[in-house]
Amino acid sequence: MDFNDYQAAALRTASAESLASPHASLTMAALGLCGEAGEFAEQIKKHLFHGHPLDQEKAVKEVGDVLWYVAFACEALGVSLGDIAERNIAKLRTRYPEKFEARLSLEKNERHE
Repeated sequence: MDFNDYQAAALRTASAESLASPHASLTMAALGLCGEAGEFAEQIKKHLFHGHPLDQEKAVKEVGDVLWYVAFACEALGVSLGDIAERNIAKLRTRYPEKFEARLSLEKNERHE
């Protein structure tokens, strides 16, 4: 499945309330992303610091929920998930032409301070 097909399929399940206005859609997207990212982080925290076995299936489901809200955010912003993916890769290629290098990351931080 490609990103744009996913976005269309995922948005079938958006609630009417979340689609009521651009304000509602952006708010739902932002809050949903934070909530689902937090649930994923909670799984990892419990595994790393509380001695729980990693529940990989639960972690994978939480990442899927994050992806749903990313697709919803794209819709709220009027852009396709595929376009966001392409833009992000272009940005990363500019920032790290060959591969990630800490030196390049540090230089980027110094330029933006």
